[in-house]
Amino acid sequence: MLKTPEKIRELQRKLYRKAKQEKEYRFYLLYDKTYRLDILSYAYSLVKANKGAPGIDGETFNSIEEREGGAEKYLEEIAGELKRKDYKPQAVRRVYIPKAAGGKRPLGIPVIKDRVVQMAVKIVIEPIFEADFQDNSYGFRPRRNAHQAVEDVKNHLFKGKTDVINADISKYFDTIPHDRLMQLVAKRIVDKQILKLIKMWLKAPIVEEREDGKKEYKGNEKGTPQGGVISPLLANIYLNVLDTLWVNKRVQERLGARLVRYADDCVILCRGNTDRILNGVRRVFDNLGLNLNEEKTHVVDARREMFNFLGFSMGMKRGRKTGKLYPHTEPSKKALKHIRSEIKRLTTEQYSATPTEVVIRRVNEVARGWVGYFRFGNCTKAMSSLRYYLGYRMRIYLRRKHHYLSSGYNAYPDRYYFDSLGLYEVPTKAPWVQNVKATG
Repeated sequence: MLKTPEKIRELQRKLYRKAKQEKEYRFYLLYDKTYRLDILSYAYSLVKANKGAPGIDGETFNSIEEREGGAEKYLEEIAGELKRKDYKPQAVRRVYIPKAAGGKRPLGIPVIKDRVVQMAVKIVIEPIFEADFQDNSYGFRPRRNAHQAVEDVKNHLFKGKTDVINADISKYFDTIPHDRLMQLVAKRIVDKQILKLIKMWLKAPIVEEREDGKKEYKGNEKGTPQGGVISPLLANIYLNVLDTLWVNKRVQERLGARLVRYADDCVILCRGNTDRILNGVRRVFDNLGLNLNEEKTHVVDARREMFNFLGFSMGMKRGRKTGKLYPHTEPSKKALKHIRSEIKRLTTEQYSATPTEVVIRRVNEVARGWVGYFRFGNCTKAMSSLRYYLGYRMRIYLRRKHHYLSSGYNAYPDRYYFDSLGLYEVPTKAPWVQNVKATG
């Protein structure tokens, strides 16, 4: 992770402290910070580290850095445009990425220049809104992550809040009303140039590539495209209305209901009163111009059935040794199915001519990424299953590649993949088990 330069960090601290101390204060001198070269340079580094695809202009980081003057001159040109107020964003390239559950998710990809300027604005304004965000929100925020959100859910399950509302917002990123979102941003920021930039990004047209290769431009009247650098912050600003109402109306204290939110993924842990709480959430969403997906929103008794949150399957189970109920967390069946299908795709017959080390490298990247996220909680069974499946698929791949008729086990015993080919050896013990042994 890139370290924030101290001068920028100090600016962020000042903005955060001011916003935290004065809840009604509205910031009006921010735009000049966005074209500071140290902020643009840091923004460029962050955008580059995200390794995003090119926008509609096809420009890449390599093409920027290979031309005369490289990234330094490129950033100076952006700073000049912002200073002269000449900057205008380009259209957003829309692509569709497959979802683990089937179907496709639309992703908006701005050009690199727009991503850099969005990141510069985010660096400046994020601390202001961070001062207003509540502690139940974990998605796309500094020093917060999905595992913390899952831990929050586990803690409240352990406290007996086992009536769980699993709330799903219909097409959240695509349906946020621009006018209401801008009103919420303007509660804290009155710098007209910053507001103008955000409005231009929200209104930037979407470009879709048709099957015949032609580009189709579409207007953008609502939503903030997934893929835009500033979109997660704007989405959090909008749903902070729900979080703040929850605190101000003391829902947790009065009704014993804990709201845990990661972007638009919400679970509410209750002791009864589920109908009353769910109706209240519906009213808030109606006022925000949002809709609950009634098919995917459901109430479960976590003592009797599991529910999914952020890729994990969660619920209360009885310990085999103690017989006591505990909050159980494991990778969901959907998550396991997705990683198995990815590994299978990378080891099919079409890659028989591909060098084995290339196939191994690709498989390792996918498996390591999955394990890095899902090696959490009660994951031993899932990790053992993945480890077995990796060996199974590599054996099939090598049999096809070298035309073996037998099962291939004698030619390729399990240790061969790990010791000779460098296949990633999935750890089968959960981290907490290893920690217990290390400190025991």
